[in-house]
Amino acid sequence: MNLNKLFLNHCENNQYEINQNQIDTIDKLKDYYSSNFNQNFLKKFFKKEKSKLGFYLVGDVGVGKTMILNFFFNTLKEKKLRLHFNEFMIKFHNHIFENEDKENGIKNFVKDLNKKTEILYFDEFQVTNIVDAMILGRLFEEIFKENIKVIFSSNILIKDLYKDGLQRDQFKPFIGIMKNRTIEHELLIEDDYRKSKDNQNDRYFFPLNEETNFKMNKYFRIVSKGKKKINKILNIKGRDFQIKEFYEGIVRFTFNELCDQNLGAEDYLEIIKVSESIFIDKIPQFDDINSNQQHRFITLIDIVYDKKIPIAVSAEKKLDELNSSKSLKEPFKRTISRLYELTSSNFNL
Repeated sequence: MNLNKLFLNHCENNQYEINQNQIDTIDKLKDYYSSNFNQNFLKKFFKKEKSKLGFYLVGDVGVGKTMILNFFFNTLKEKKLRLHFNEFMIKFHNHIFENEDKENGIKNFVKDLNKKTEILYFDEFQVTNIVDAMILGRLFEEIFKENIKVIFSSNILIKDLYKDGLQRDQFKPFIGIMKNRTIEHELLIEDDYRKSKDNQNDRYFFPLNEETNFKMNKYFRIVSKGKKKINKILNIKGRDFQIKEFYEGIVRFTFNELCDQNLGAEDYLEIIKVSESIFIDKIPQFDDINSNQQHRFITLIDIVYDKKIPIAVSAEKKLDELNSSKSLKEPFKRTISRLYELTSSNFNL
């Protein structure tokens, strides 16, 4: 397939700015595809070294990584699967929990995965969970052994994944596997396209005062007009979670309801399933004291973005003035960038 021509047409049709570094990335993806999907039997048979089954696209927030990999993924005719990484790991842990053969749990999970897909896609890949960190080496060794291809986007270099994480020495085998079995390509662009003048975040209300509260209430009334309020209760693995403000898919929470409770990716994924748009009130400033709440907020926004759910929020500070705890400073850059897009009028409610 003529990937370059398709990409140029894609950019033109969507009025995207074309950048040479993005074209270079497309060339790398074209080579990656050819080496993994266009080989004849003899080439595969006589290939001496292990092939690079992964493509790891790294770059700063808002440089177009997701746009490029979405485009590439959509052109693929092979069996494919796109999942948020948290969602993938939840499926993995559920499989291990539900199956009696714990000793061969990883092998059985990957063999089942191999029946469903030839290529996996993880957007904005990162590792923050110690339980996941400890298992990833063995899991991805098996994934590559089964010849499953994996494409990643991330704003963290492979060598810096799970940096300063607990028991990181046990995570290093995964880094070694990634270095050996993936092509790591960095996309360097100075501008964050999500912060462009054409992408105004007009559903981001600040500061927290009576005027802001009035604007949020007014906007919520407009969006939920004509919709019936329901007392929505989700049962998530035996736990009840109540959505107090639920209007046929239009939902409203305070920040504390979502991020100051013992909730995680699994809970957020279930909330997203019943949500068409989300309003979040009273996002605070972040520091080392409320870093746990900030970590949940980052996970929440990652999932909201991945599932393409528009949001409206009220916050203590202007978006580019929100602080971060020290440990979450880098992943929070991605959250800020995504909030620009999610609260933009271009991202329709």
